[in-house]
Amino acid sequence: MIAAALLLAAALFIFYVLIGYPLLLALLKFRAAPPVRKDPGLRTTVSVVVAVHNGEEFIRAKLESLLALNYPRDLLDILVASDGSTDGTDGIVESFAARGVRLLRLPRGGKSAALNAAFEKVSGEILLLTDVRQALDPDALARLVSNFADPSVGVVSGELRFLNPDRSGEQADMELYWRYELWVRRRHGGIDSIFGATGCICALRRTLGAPIPTDTLDDDVAIPLRAFLQGYRVILDPEAAAFDYPTQEGGEFRRKLRTLAGLWQILVRNPKLFTRANRMRFHFFSHKFARLVLPWALLLACGATVALPHSSFRSFLLFDEAAFVLLAAIDRFVPKKFALKRVTSPARTFLVMNAATLLAIVVFVVPPGILWGRTRVRGARASG
Repeated sequence: MIAAALLLAAALFIFYVLIGYPLLLALLKFRAAPPVRKDPGLRTTVSVVVAVHNGEEFIRAKLESLLALNYPRDLLDILVASDGSTDGTDGIVESFAARGVRLLRLPRGGKSAALNAAFEKVSGEILLLTDVRQALDPDALARLVSNFADPSVGVVSGELRFLNPDRSGEQADMELYWRYELWVRRRHGGIDSIFGATGCICALRRTLGAPIPTDTLDDDVAIPLRAFLQGYRVILDPEAAAFDYPTQEGGEFRRKLRTLAGLWQILVRNPKLFTRANRMRFHFFSHKFARLVLPWALLLACGATVALPHSSFRSFLLFDEAAFVLLAAIDRFVPKKFALKRVTSPARTFLVMNAATLLAIVVFVVPPGILWGRTRVRGARASG
């Protein structure tokens, strides 16, 4: 009886996370915040901050992308915070000095420490935080800035778009997930706020550029959430675009492990998220927190199934669970052109991502810096 109750509870939770909440978000009309009062003509001083460690492969193209922005050059300040780079990054940045690009050399301390140091060296009314690899659309900055005409807006995230996406395998699965995530962000932004920004294209008011703990793994969530908890809105502007290439096959596991470990950090450090201070508490629980709990619910469902009394129903469930795991296990051996790949690849991606979620709790027992790793992409040299 207990096993059946646990199985039912786990199944209902899994259904809610994967199907129920997306349906609620799509079908129900939640009380929405007023539309953002944008001013396309707004121009103010902007400081662009690029935190980088050993980015010589991308930094030249990145700086050219920033200098090509359709924004008044006299209002634009570009600062590269070099986090203990030992390759040619610093030299390349220095070659742009005559074009107004500044270099801030720092000892190796991690991205968050580099951002903290950069915040002390900039004076623009708006800060644009961006990573070294992704190119920005020429109109991206102007579109981001236009949102700050609304005094309720504290942080604006742009939209990351993938170039030459692989239409099969893990990359296709992750692209589908990313499209879903963008849809959720648009819905959340209309209700009030999103829960994080896209790290490679995030703009905020300079007054919100305060230091964060140097071991922070998810700066693109920690900084926006702090603004949100201060009463500001955090929104997505899909017209402001950054471009990147998909990660190499297998690289998504480590990235997911880091971001979810960072989310655990943020939950522990921001207990207000579980109180009425979180204006989006229902959506936070349903989307962010529930995702952390999902793999544990899956394990509970499997354990409860095994504990059920012997019956044809138990055998049916065990067969289905085993078949799902088997499909995921054989995915690497299924050619991309086989129709079976459309089943094995999503199964493998689902299990791998939930395995990363399970392992994310190691952030409480290992130094967070261990979870950082270089992201490798296909077509890297073209990505900027």
